[in-house]
Amino acid sequence: MQKVYFDNAATTQLRPEVITKMVSVLEEDFGNPSSTHGYGRSAKNHIEHTRKNIASRLGVSASEIIFTSGGTEADNLVINSAVRDLGVRHIITSKIEHHAVLHTVQEIETRTEASVSYVSVQKNGAIDYEHLESLLDKSNDKTLVSLMHINNEVGTMLDIERVGDLCKKYNALFHSDMVQSIGHYEVDFNKIHVDFTAVSAHKFHGPKGVGFAYIRKNSGLKPLIFGGEQERGYRAGTESVHNIVGMDEALRLSYENLEQEKNYIIELKQYFVETLKHNIKGVKFNADCCTAGHSTYTLINICLPVSNEKAGILLFHLDINGIASSKGSACQSGSSKGSHVLTEILSEDDMQKPSVRFSFSKYNTKEEVDYTVDVLKKFIES
Repeated sequence: MQKVYFDNAATTQLRPEVITKMVSVLEEDFGNPSSTHGYGRSAKNHIEHTRKNIASRLGVSASEIIFTSGGTEADNLVINSAVRDLGVRHIITSKIEHHAVLHTVQEIETRTEASVSYVSVQKNGAIDYEHLESLLDKSNDKTLVSLMHINNEVGTMLDIERVGDLCKKYNALFHSDMVQSIGHYEVDFNKIHVDFTAVSAHKFHGPKGVGFAYIRKNSGLKPLIFGGEQERGYRAGTESVHNIVGMDEALRLSYENLEQEKNYIIELKQYFVETLKHNIKGVKFNADCCTAGHSTYTLINICLPVSNEKAGILLFHLDINGIASSKGSACQSGSSKGSHVLTEILSEDDMQKPSVRFSFSKYNTKEEVDYTVDVLKKFIES
């Protein structure tokens, strides 16, 4: 049986160079980075070298990069501290954010005096920028805007510069979950007015369990996890040195090979779109995910013309044929609920049909696309 991995928005395969680098650190630089002896200093040097590398790539200072266990922790750190420590009493977000943001905001609303407003989302998955400005204009409290750069389910891209300018205009703080964009797009925070971001290494061929928060200097943000003075006091706990080094190597390779790999994946996505259109009558591309510029090049989310009776076994059918894909975020794959993102943008009729996300990397091929579309076609016609 052929095996095909089309779930790269959930996690990516480690690059061989990343594994080699991590193993080297595990074997040779195993000291506690808080220790003052040579072993500790060596480990600490790895961490600070990584911090400087990441900062340089994003156009920020090293002190603004704080290592975390991943995107979820970074999102929690920023949003909770903004309310607790920065005086935020109004949060503006959307109903199609990752649950790391949505559930955090909902929990804050139940236990604090902070209010939450949801910016309208259009059927193509884009937010209503005029509505966002209206919400900012009417806000009388200190405000935090939290909107993700690239939606993890349908791939819609936020006009992050426009939102940053609006936040600056209305003196609001701006947090953006950039888990699906860092490593896939060039980003320069000197050109974007963003106060806080969340990033996760395993989305760009790095290890799981590590990421970072970008926290603009002098923001006043305070720790979420207390203990030692690691990470400039923002995040207590002994750093995972091998994971941090692995993240650095993965990010370096992602940007060194960005244009070549991006062009390859763009061509692969277009081939997937055209092959689907040619072979499956009635296929729909949710949130205009086949439109270049509107949606990221790394995924498609399709609605298939399948009866209710067969819809429930589609992912199982793909799985038994060796194809890994997703009906939504991998973080909610254990839930029986439908996608909260698709609920906001699809018609009731289309919500009754199965939607599947296929997401790509440099390791995928056109032969895998042909096989996947053939499996889908046979399933629909059976």
